[in-house]
Amino acid sequence: MMLTYATHLKDFAIRAAGGEVGTVDEFYFDDETWAIRYLIVDTGGWLGGRKVLISPISIIRTDWQTRQLDVTLTKLQVENSPPIDTRKPVSRQHESTYLGYYGYGNYWGGSDMWGQSFIPGNLAIPPMSFPRTADQIRRESTDSHLRSSEAVTGYHIDASDGEIGHVNGFVMDDEAWAIRYIEVATRNWWPGKKVLVSPAWMERVSWETSKFYLGLSRDAIQNAPAYDEAMPITREYENRLYFHFGRPPYWLREGLAKSSGALTSV
Repeated sequence: MMLTYATHLKDFAIRAAGGEVGTVDEFYFDDETWAIRYLIVDTGGWLGGRKVLISPISIIRTDWQTRQLDVTLTKLQVENSPPIDTRKPVSRQHESTYLGYYGYGNYWGGSDMWGQSFIPGNLAIPPMSFPRTADQIRRESTDSHLRSSEAVTGYHIDASDGEIGHVNGFVMDDEAWAIRYIEVATRNWWPGKKVLVSPAWMERVSWETSKFYLGLSRDAIQNAPAYDEAMPITREYENRLYFHFGRPPYWLREGLAKSSGALTSV
């Protein structure tokens, strides 16, 4: 696993069987789990400028040196994939059609970040065919929780006692394909400084007013371990960050959930 800035994915080449299919433009994330559900890929002149969705479920290799993502898809599959208008919200029905086209299970079909798993690659295994339950049909008819990374960048963020800045970017985990931290540019409140906060610390998000509400005080944020964007984000730094705020780290929460799931399934 590696933590890196999600903006570094921009212009990564998507390499399928049969050749490249395009480059990463931005991504959709899930505002409930903060998992990156789809990469929005610009196919350039190959498909007349059409944009397609690529799910992390299909990614088998991320090469940060050559800036390429290898996927278990063919160029023909991508060409014939269900159309998507990225200027409009993606419905749950469209997602279901898309995932069904590639033979993937629905990620909203379980309690983990990726349905029955914490990593997307496990959903690449063709799901067993069972009749859909009433609950599954209900879930497929509900609104999607997808948000565009580009649209959310710039949202204002309020601490419990006042504004602290705006969303400047995201730090992602390239194994679970999850947003682990939101990078906050503090602007006028703390000039020239940036801080990292976990999405788990958000009390609520107002999509109508483009604002995030963080359950931390400005003083706690200002006295948090220093963040240097030029340095890699290490587990040692993460431990100090979570200790300062008195919150359980994501790897502990997910580890307990995995253990609980394993015990339940025995």
